[in-house]
Amino acid sequence: MLSYWEQKNFLKYDLLVVGSGFVGLSTAIHFKKKHPKANVAILERGVFPTGASSKNAGFACFGSLTEILDDFWHMTPEEVLGLVERRYKGLVQIRKTFGDKALGYQDSNGFELLDESQIAALERMGEVNQFLKGIFKKKVFSTVKDSGKLGFAPSVKAIVKNKFEGELDPGKYLNNLWKMAGELGVRIITGAEVKQVDSESGEISATDNFSNQSLSFVAKRLAICTNAFTKQLLPTAELEPGRGLVMVSEPLDFEIPWKGSFHMDKGYVYFRKIDGRLLLGGARNVDFEGENSTDFKVNPKIKSHLDQLAKEVIFPGKEFKWEREWTGIMAFGKKKTPIIERISEKTALAVRLGGMGVAVGWQVGKELSALISEK
Repeated sequence: MLSYWEQKNFLKYDLLVVGSGFVGLSTAIHFKKKHPKANVAILERGVFPTGASSKNAGFACFGSLTEILDDFWHMTPEEVLGLVERRYKGLVQIRKTFGDKALGYQDSNGFELLDESQIAALERMGEVNQFLKGIFKKKVFSTVKDSGKLGFAPSVKAIVKNKFEGELDPGKYLNNLWKMAGELGVRIITGAEVKQVDSESGEISATDNFSNQSLSFVAKRLAICTNAFTKQLLPTAELEPGRGLVMVSEPLDFEIPWKGSFHMDKGYVYFRKIDGRLLLGGARNVDFEGENSTDFKVNPKIKSHLDQLAKEVIFPGKEFKWEREWTGIMAFGKKKTPIIERISEKTALAVRLGGMGVAVGWQVGKELSALISEK
C-alpha cells in the first residue's frame, strides 16, 4: 500500500525512461539538458542495469577487418560505412564528454588474429582502408610485424592492427552517467519491474520487486530502452536477444607479452588483459540458437570453446584458472543499425544496439531524446 506522499510525489513525470543502461541514462540526460525543469525518472528492475551495460567486456571498438568484410554480405556499402561512422563518432564523443581518465580509457589499439581460413582478408585490407578514409582520414588497418613474438599459437598466421580502437572500464562509464544524471536531477528508481506499457496514454504498470506490490506510473512521454527485453513489452519489435559469455582468469603468474583489445573470428571472439588477468568472451556464433535467450545462464558449449581457445591459441602451453564468469544479454536483428523510432504520439524506443552499446549508446540516447522532444 502506497503512502499519501508516495502517491503524490513519485508516480507522475514529464518523461519516464524504461531501462537504466547506457541508452536509458543517455536519453534521460540529454532530455533533461534540453528541458531542465522537466521531471524525469528511469525505471529499472534490477539493482544494476539488467542487460549488458555493466556486463560487457569493455571494448571501445567499431569493427575488425573480417567483421567489416562480412558486413558487406548483409548490408549495402552505404549502410556499412554509416554503421562504422556511428560507432567511431560515438566513441569519440564519450571520450570528449567524460575524459579518458574518468572512463578508464586506454588508447592501446585494436588487433585481430587471423588463421589460415581468414588470411585472404589481407588481400582486401587496402580496399577497406580506402573505403574508410573519408571517416578516419588515415589508414585504419595494418599488419603487425614480428607477430610471432606475441606468444600466440602457430595457427595464428597474421595479426591486423587497428590504431583507432581501445579499451575502457564500463563500470566507470556507468558511474559517470549516474553522476551526470544525478546532478541534473534525474531520478533512478530500481527494483521496479515494468510489466506493461500503454504507449498511447503514457501509463506504465510495474511491480515492486521487494513487496510484489503493483505500481502505476504515468508520464507525458515514454522512452523504451530495454534492448533485448523489449519484446516482453512490445512483442512485434524487430529484434532477437543474443546472450554473451565473459570469463576472467585468476591473476596470471606469467607475463603477458601483448596489450590491446583483440578480436578473432569476425569479431565474435574478443579478449584483453585486465588487472594482470585474461578477459575472454563472445563466441556466440558457435551456438546462435542456444544464445538466442534472455536467461542469464552459461552455455557449456560456448564456455568449452572459449576455454580451448585460451589454452591452445592465446596462451599455448600455459597453466591458469578461471575465476569468474557471467553473461550479458544484447539485442540483434537482420541489420546492425539501431532501431530509433516513435511508436505513438507519446512513446518512442531505442533498441537493437548489436552488441555495440559502449560505442553507440550515448549518441543513440541523444537521438531518442530529440525524437521524444518533438511535438
